[in-house]
Amino acid sequence: MTMTTTNSKTQKITLTIEGMHCAGCVQAVEKSLQQTKGVALASVKLSTEKAQVEYDPDLADKNALIQAVKNAGYDARSEASKVTLKIGGMHCAACVGNVEKALAETDGVQDVRVNLAAEKASLVYDPAETDIAALKTAVENSGYELLGEAEVERPESDSDRELRKVQDAKQRMVVAWAFTVPTMIWMLFVMITGQAWPNVFIHKLGMIVLALPVLLWPGWPTFQSAWNAVTHKSANMDVLIAMGTTASIVTGPLAFFMSISSFAGIAAMIMAFHLTGRYIETKAKGRASEAIKKLLQLGAKSARVLRNGKEKEIPIESVQVGDVMVIRPGEKIPTDGKVVEGESAIDESMATGESMPVHKQPGNHVIGATINQQGRIKVEATKVGKDTFLSQMIQMVEEVQSSKVPIQQFADRVTAIFVPTIVTLALLTFIAWLVFPETLRVIPNWAQQFLPWVNPGIGPITLAIFAFVAVLVIACPCALGLATPTALMVGSGMGAENGILIREGAAIQTLKDVHTIVFDKTGTLTKGQPSVTDIVSSKGYSKEEVIRFTASLETASEHPLAKAIVETAQQNGVALSEVTDFKAVPGKGVSGKLEDKEVLVGTLALMKEFDLDSNQLQTELSRFEADAKTAILTAIDGKVVGALAVADELKEEAVQVIEALHKMGYETAMITGDNQKTAESIAKRLGIDRVLAEVLPHEKVAEIKRLQNEVGKVAMVGDGINDAPALTQADVGIAIGTGTDIAIESADITLVRGDLGSVLSGIRLSLATFRKIKQNLFWAFFYNVVAIPLAIAGLLHPVIAEIAMASSSVTVVSNANFLKRMNIRA
Repeated sequence: MTMTTTNSKTQKITLTIEGMHCAGCVQAVEKSLQQTKGVALASVKLSTEKAQVEYDPDLADKNALIQAVKNAGYDARSEASKVTLKIGGMHCAACVGNVEKALAETDGVQDVRVNLAAEKASLVYDPAETDIAALKTAVENSGYELLGEAEVERPESDSDRELRKVQDAKQRMVVAWAFTVPTMIWMLFVMITGQAWPNVFIHKLGMIVLALPVLLWPGWPTFQSAWNAVTHKSANMDVLIAMGTTASIVTGPLAFFMSISSFAGIAAMIMAFHLTGRYIETKAKGRASEAIKKLLQLGAKSARVLRNGKEKEIPIESVQVGDVMVIRPGEKIPTDGKVVEGESAIDESMATGESMPVHKQPGNHVIGATINQQGRIKVEATKVGKDTFLSQMIQMVEEVQSSKVPIQQFADRVTAIFVPTIVTLALLTFIAWLVFPETLRVIPNWAQQFLPWVNPGIGPITLAIFAFVAVLVIACPCALGLATPTALMVGSGMGAENGILIREGAAIQTLKDVHTIVFDKTGTLTKGQPSVTDIVSSKGYSKEEVIRFTASLETASEHPLAKAIVETAQQNGVALSEVTDFKAVPGKGVSGKLEDKEVLVGTLALMKEFDLDSNQLQTELSRFEADAKTAILTAIDGKVVGALAVADELKEEAVQVIEALHKMGYETAMITGDNQKTAESIAKRLGIDRVLAEVLPHEKVAEIKRLQNEVGKVAMVGDGINDAPALTQADVGIAIGTGTDIAIESADITLVRGDLGSVLSGIRLSLATFRKIKQNLFWAFFYNVVAIPLAIAGLLHPVIAEIAMASSSVTVVSNANFLKRMNIRA
């Protein structure tokens, strides 16, 4: 269970639901939660077995939500960690009471037991609501001391629970088939020979004896689930299977007294195929949720921190902000932090998807769970627990997997009435076959020539039961329920592995309807750092002299353009001279003495102010202006000797990305504070269709609104921090940033890598995921629309119907897993 605050009035909580098997279960849990007072929104996903709930904490709490789930007939499991704290300063029973009270009053603590003799406190707490640091503060505030490190006992992981479910499903399947295979061989022998072996009585009795263990042992949870649903006034897939197998097994005893065929053996076969489908489905769902497992496995389990000048290894849960961690080559960085000593290359592929290591030195930030490849470094922890980048990443993936795509709403409406409708159809089918047997028998008579299992010669009651059971077991609400979430799980998981964090499932559908993609210029289309792109010199001076004099004078300036000029000189090994009499001319340039020469560096306006002639450089200056570059002129002893062009360079991949978006059918636009002429020059170089120039930061939201009114749906790509309001206003906000600096909450899609190529990857992945969702929903509807009428007509054997139903769910889940084969960076 995880909990976050969404605004001042509501909180968001994610509960793990146990006992759900199909879309009907999802509807029942969702309905119960939505009817709870204070709940603003409830979204339940079968594939993740999670419920995401937004609620008003003044009207509801975690316990009320868990009770709502239980009222629907299911269980909600709250994640809990166990920890043992060593307490110092306790002397009597009163001390024990004080410590217990302080800890019990801490949010998230579920159980506290303090032992005076051992001087220890054993706690059970929700890690989503509190952490070791908060527990330590509670102990210290009560007047006692936390000695040593906490002994944390980790709860069973989601992957362990998933493995246990798969093993349980496999065991039930194997046991079911152990009884069903002999049943099938016996039935086959009777079909081939045309005689009941060894006699009719023993054959009928044997079918019942072999079928009952299948229903009452491996199949018992199916009956429990069905009963649970019915008693809570809901219906799920298990209700259909339970009714179908019950009707089949009941014909066994009835066949001794009535002139009907025994379907007892078929009951075992239906349950065996049902359990086989559930096993394959459980396994496939596990593969679909691999992304979360991989992310959880990335985190370090312990950290080596400095305590009193000595290294000490402690559980990761005990690391606190401000701790200095020591990381050797090959080790994981335990948590987000800042390098305080040493240099190294860090493998950040878990966050960015890029395999190239990133150089880090003192002052640089590092991400927890990334790998230190080279040198020994010391890192000061800046974020721990749920605040780390990895934790936010996991939470984001979990949230999107629990969110709903708009196209799913129709499927949800169908699912809500699906099982009751099927039960009604099955009953009507049974009655129709009893009342109008000869009329309905026309279809089986025609079909028996190419469908060997169709036997219109059997009695009307047997035909009625045959069709009744087939209708019940052919219907598949599971396929409808799994269609969207499985594709969303695989797509969001692939994105997380490649530095693409999808925050809202609705964004992947909206993207296909977007008309225009707006790019913020600075830091998105450009590198965000000015650099020298051109150096020109007048007659009698070399380029080396121009950069030497210019950079030497600019060393005394703090202007961003001055820093770019100095960096260029240093990169080219230019020796810089000492400056005297330095003066700054605000907004225009600088002046000073250099090697006994009067040097003036600045804009064309500054040169004109000093009556200096720059005509000999006019051609180059005009070119700089046309290319949207800033010209910095240099004069020595009253003569203009050269000029530098400084610009925020375009990212290398910008042109290719814009071109690719055009091929995908999108219009592109650029929003910038630059003047119209400069902006149009940049847009022309990139091939951008529309220019939104001279837009101040606070005007971006209004500009996006205006564009939405003009063209329809708009996506915006920005840095995720400065552009947060505009990203929120856009129909799809795409934040592009690097490392821990990105603002995850500001956009629908967050791109961890800072390159524009990830924008293409994110859009491609979103569109591919939505295509899979549509394919899955189409298959689920098509299957039911075709299969159910065939069953009503008596053309489907109940066993074949069950095989088809199980295959339908497995097909939907497997189809989603095909996304993994996609190269999203192509």
